[in-house]
Amino acid sequence: MNGGTTKINNFTFAGAIVALGIIFGDIGTSPLYVFRAVLSAIGTVDADTIIGVLSCIVWTLTLQTTVKYVFITLRADNRGEGGIFSLFALLRKHHRKLFLIAIIGGSSLLADGVIAPSITVLSAVEGLSMLNPHLPVLAISIVIITFLFFIQQFGTNAVGRSFGPIMLLWFSTLGVLGLINLIDAPIVLKAFNPYYGIKLLMAHPAGILLLGAIFLCTTGAESLYTDLGHCGLKNIQGSWAFVKTMLILNYMGQGAWIICNAGSLQAGVNPFYAIMPEWFLPIGIVLATMAAIVACQASITSSYTLISEAISLNFWPKIRIKYPSQVIGQMYVPTINWAVYACCLFSVFYFRNSAALQNVYGFTVTITMLMTSTLVVFYLHQKHTPNWAIALFAVSYLVVEGSFFIANVHKFSRGAWFTALIAAFLAFIMIILFTGRRIRNRFITFSKIADYLPVIKDISEDDSIPKYATNLVYTTHANFRTDIEAKVIDSIIHREPKRADVYWLLHVDILDTPYTLEYKVEHLVPNKIIRVDFFLGFKIQPRIYDYFKQVVYHLGEEGLDLRSSYPSLRKHSVPADFRIIHIERRVPKQADLAFIERFVLMLYYPIKRLGLTDVSAWGLDAGNVSTESIPLTIPSKTYIPIIVRQSD
Repeated sequence: MNGGTTKINNFTFAGAIVALGIIFGDIGTSPLYVFRAVLSAIGTVDADTIIGVLSCIVWTLTLQTTVKYVFITLRADNRGEGGIFSLFALLRKHHRKLFLIAIIGGSSLLADGVIAPSITVLSAVEGLSMLNPHLPVLAISIVIITFLFFIQQFGTNAVGRSFGPIMLLWFSTLGVLGLINLIDAPIVLKAFNPYYGIKLLMAHPAGILLLGAIFLCTTGAESLYTDLGHCGLKNIQGSWAFVKTMLILNYMGQGAWIICNAGSLQAGVNPFYAIMPEWFLPIGIVLATMAAIVACQASITSSYTLISEAISLNFWPKIRIKYPSQVIGQMYVPTINWAVYACCLFSVFYFRNSAALQNVYGFTVTITMLMTSTLVVFYLHQKHTPNWAIALFAVSYLVVEGSFFIANVHKFSRGAWFTALIAAFLAFIMIILFTGRRIRNRFITFSKIADYLPVIKDISEDDSIPKYATNLVYTTHANFRTDIEAKVIDSIIHREPKRADVYWLLHVDILDTPYTLEYKVEHLVPNKIIRVDFFLGFKIQPRIYDYFKQVVYHLGEEGLDLRSSYPSLRKHSVPADFRIIHIERRVPKQADLAFIERFVLMLYYPIKRLGLTDVSAWGLDAGNVSTESIPLTIPSKTYIPIIVRQSD
């Protein structure tokens, strides 16, 4: 049994269209709200200021999205997979302490993901108020968001096929509308000179606030990396050239329109819709809404992917993941779906409009970008990149992303506390689970299995011991075939001697690669004690019982006798019975631990119980599983002597 994924290397037109639908939804809908956010912070509108803003947008898309993500970070792929958790998986073998960086970055990205659907849908639907100011924009937005989250459980394969063509039409429309308006004020082309952007930030009194609004143009950049595995490097790079051109044309067009209408701008005007011809406005609103739906779907799917990876990396409790369609990689995570939906509803009801959400959006994603840059530095070092190149990357993006973070700090009191609170909550859970598991595993003790093989073999042949099962299966944490957990030995020999014809030891090794699915069988005692090692990529669901049944079937084909050992059943070729022992390893309450370790473990077990049990998560047949709760042996730091009392 083996598995894998084919890394997508070549550029194809079809692949580029798919990338438009999957990768660029978030960054592609940013023209809906970027300039409106700028106008709310800009104060007085004049040509020099608008050209400075456009210059900042152009060079943000160039330095942050194009250089950092498209040309550098996308190359830090894990067998074709991207994202901050995939990057950590590449590094954790030699840099395990970076787990905190990965957790902070992943939690921040998840937190920002609950705002993305709200601001995108609201920004699109608010265009309806230009047709009829009495339309219930809020209610319509809630209906669209509710519909989106509701259909996730049925799979989105059918609608997903249309995402690419929709976004191709969307980006083409952005470019055409921008070009039409750019002609009226070609002076905006001066924005390609970075001098005007630097001048704006240094001279304008609201420069730092403007930078916080300008940052919204690149908030979808992290998605390029997270969704790398869906489309491949070449398709993303090739389609980005088209996307960036269309985005810049649209921003230029909006800037040109603002310059031409600087004297008559109304408060709250959205330049995105203002640049549309009146006859095209209804079509533009419908198209914007369709693009918003595509962007929301991408954001929801990204949340599923991040949580799935977090589970495999032991950052998150094991929760149920469903696969509603036959599309490879498409999943549905019910608890995450409805949790994100609840947060979206809260943000819509609390903030009421996209203008208010602009003050929330982007704060936590700057943290994600800083964390990703930190991990990329370690990745470049691991790839033996010259030190001068690593230093240049580190300093450049510390300055760029540090500036964006400072520019977004003012958003905290204006509503960004909401996403910061979500990010902190998610990070807290991940840190507790990861460190709690490490503390627990520190006290799992191992013995040399060779010392116990004769004893187990004799128990198997001792008719005076009632037979527990024909095949007795244990899961084990022992990484080496020479070792066995002391608690497994305790279960077989000491707690209640368990006689079986065949003993199986199952070990699961979660690899740093995404899609590996392999196994190895070793007969420690021929046809008596068998060890099966499963090697799973961090994106493979650990359905261990299903995999084990395949292994047993293959061994049967190779000659292992899998018929029942009971004569009455054997003569009818009835398959042998299997019994699984799951050992629940717990830390005793009276364990002598440091305060911080006691605190972590006090929270670890309740949080772990919120998810699925190992029996359910591994797909074990509950009817054939016996759970033994065994306390771990933790050495006491204090010695308490006990004295023999003398008789009177």
